[in-house]
Amino acid sequence: MTDSSFEPLTAISPLDGRYRAIGELLSPFASEWALMRYRVRIEVSWFLYLNRHGNLPSFPPLSEPTVMQCQKIWKDFSITDGRTIREIENQTNHDVKAVELFLREKFAELEFGDQLEWIHFACTSEDINNLAHALILRDFLDQVLIPRIDGLVDNLLARAEPMIALPMLARTHGQPASPTTLGKEIVVFTSRMHDVRQRLERTVVRGKMNGAVGNYNAHTIALPNLDWPELGESFVRSLGLTPNPITTQIESHDYLAHFLNDLQVFNGVLLDFVRDIWNYIAIGYFRQKQVSGEVGSSTMPHKVNPIDFENAEGNLGIANSLQTHLAHKLLVSRWQRDLSDSTVLRNLGVAVGHTVLSINSTCKGISKLEPDQDKIKTDLDSSWEVLTEAVQTVMRTQGISDSYGIVKQITRGKQMDDELYQQLLSDTGLSAENRASLASLRPDTYLGLAKELALREIDRIRNERLD
Repeated sequence: MTDSSFEPLTAISPLDGRYRAIGELLSPFASEWALMRYRVRIEVSWFLYLNRHGNLPSFPPLSEPTVMQCQKIWKDFSITDGRTIREIENQTNHDVKAVELFLREKFAELEFGDQLEWIHFACTSEDINNLAHALILRDFLDQVLIPRIDGLVDNLLARAEPMIALPMLARTHGQPASPTTLGKEIVVFTSRMHDVRQRLERTVVRGKMNGAVGNYNAHTIALPNLDWPELGESFVRSLGLTPNPITTQIESHDYLAHFLNDLQVFNGVLLDFVRDIWNYIAIGYFRQKQVSGEVGSSTMPHKVNPIDFENAEGNLGIANSLQTHLAHKLLVSRWQRDLSDSTVLRNLGVAVGHTVLSINSTCKGISKLEPDQDKIKTDLDSSWEVLTEAVQTVMRTQGISDSYGIVKQITRGKQMDDELYQQLLSDTGLSAENRASLASLRPDTYLGLAKELALREIDRIRNERLD
């Protein structure tokens, strides 16, 4: 391609190509331009923080209009600014130094003079980088990930409630088991997703501003009278982050590993859900709404395939692979610092992007689902054997010896129906009262507290969302 303009069809990464909408969603947090912008924000913020809180005679407080002009540099950071930094980096071969030099040019326009020397004061590149990545993660959580998980949870709750009392044959080991309700089974997944969402929202995002090897070496030799640990940590807090008080050159990335591990738990829950829904579609419990113009197969015209759930499954595998590597790699750095984390961190947006793509695909798939109540009822009506659990358990309350064995001997391997079920009740020594109670039981009424448990869990989820 000789044209320098971006064409999604030529992209190597699917997130920038086929799934360009996800790439655009994550670009303000995961792109090279975004990292530059967040770095500029940290540099400007540190410069202004020293001015306001350092009590430095050689750096008198700036006027409010000047402060606003400084902040405007990162708030209005443009693609052109990013290209300027890249041009500087081509000369320096150092990305953070390029940001510093870019700011010197910008601040020179504000006629700062000698005050330019307070840009990047006593900083190592990692002071800027770790805080930039921390703010990126915090903003990604607040603006992208948590809202999308909330949207998925809301979607599932809306789907579950109308089916909260819809009887369904459960399956354990793939075989018919005690009945449940379709809504309750969806609530199980909704509850799990909500709980991981709560953990993700509580992610403690850490940062440090303590110099080349974490000891404030340059700070204390230049200005020994200042309480540098307090200044450094209070600056981190001013960004809405939690200070890490003792580090090497890098912030240790432990919080990132915790975040990635929690995100992998969410991915696992979502994977479990999409596979179950795929199987429910396969056995006919769900129909998929047909979308005009869509083709399910290039050769079989009748096909309506569960492609959205398969898309989610595939992307969850990619997400977990990348997130596993990041979580393991970011915990390890040779001695006080090596650079192997830097290139890995640039892939954080790709790793979480595949989770976001999976959430979107799942929501799209859910919107097409309709329960096939006739199919669900047919399965229940042909599975009277699931009531044998109820029979042998009631027999135990009467003290009938080997209740399980008696029912097993009578029923195992037989296709039960209403008539054989009633015969079973007559052949097991049940009292008239217990026999009468069990006689009215059917597979679609043997539901225990499925509805009540699901409704109680829905209330918990909604109450916690309001807190």
